[in-house]
Amino acid sequence: MREASRIVARILDAMGAEVRPGAPTRRFEEIAQDLCREHGVRPAFQGYNGFPYALCCSVNEQVVHGFPSERVLVEGDIVSFDMGVVFDGFYGDAARTYPVGQVGDETRRLLEVTERSLMLGIEQARPGNFLHDVSRAVQECVEAAGFSVVRRFVGHGIGRRLHEKPEVPNFVPKGATALPLKAGMVLAIEPMVCRAAPRWRSSRTSGPR
Repeated sequence: MREASRIVARILDAMGAEVRPGAPTRRFEEIAQDLCREHGVRPAFQGYNGFPYALCCSVNEQVVHGFPSERVLVEGDIVSFDMGVVFDGFYGDAARTYPVGQVGDETRRLLEVTERSLMLGIEQARPGNFLHDVSRAVQECVEAAGFSVVRRFVGHGIGRRLHEKPEVPNFVPKGATALPLKAGMVLAIEPMVCRAAPRWRSSRTSGPR
């Protein structure tokens, strides 16, 4: 799983280096496909629930599972890349969000708070803690900054399958059962953060859920 995740990180690095105004989002799908072939791995998302691409590429208000397309990035956008691969039967899965050129102060703060919430969630992912210690760390960081977490989509366990138990919400659900964290568990912690109270609707995408 470490190697699968290292490969994902290399792919994300390569895509991040190409983020600039004027870049069509389909270019990042090309990079993802080329590097999967180069590393001899299978794209984890392609074909999953009918999703046709290796890469989930979401711009601005798109939360997750966006399609790469002819859409051209413009100055001030933010673009999120969610990438997964299968290496030797194990999955790696990670996402990053990049600013396109110069972004506004509030957008920059959104990116910083989201990254900080991820780091705080990771700090809580240790044996002896509980799953919702992770959730609480993310939620408290985000809400203290005046932002909101998306509740419709959550993180997840990962291993020989892309999505395994447990679900990893970015908030503490009411009445949630305390689930102890144990050595050997692997979690995909996925803060999804909005400036205002999130309102979402499904689009034509049908990708990883």
